[in-house]
Amino acid sequence: MLRAYDERCAISGLKLVNGGGRAEVAAAHIRPVEANGPDIVSNGLALSGTAHWMFDRGLISLSGDLDILISRQTNDPDGVRAFINKDGRAIAPRRLIERPHPHFLRWHREHCFKP
Repeated sequence: MLRAYDERCAISGLKLVNGGGRAEVAAAHIRPVEANGPDIVSNGLALSGTAHWMFDRGLISLSGDLDILISRQTNDPDGVRAFINKDGRAIAPRRLIERPHPHFLRWHREHCFKP
C-alpha cells in the first residue's frame, strides 16, 4: 500500500520520514475489514496519523473523482483546508488497479462521512 502511494499521504501530500528512515504514513482501509471491506490496495489509502483520524471519524471523505470532502461538522474547517492538498484532490497511485475503487469510496461517504 505505502509503495503504491510513494509513502506520501493521499490527503495532505506530505512525505515525512522519521529519523530511522520510515515513512510517517500508514495504510488505512476505506471500508473497514470489520464492515466486510477486503484487504486490498484499492480499498485503502496511505494516510498520515491526522488524516487517518479525520477519515475514520467521517470528518473528511473522497468523491468518486478523488475530490477531498470536508464535513460541515468539523470544528476547524479552515485548518482542515490548510492541511489538505492545495488542489483539493487526493493523491492516487499511478497504476489504475491500485487507485481507490469508487465502490469503497461511496461506502465511506454513505456510512462514515458526516456531510
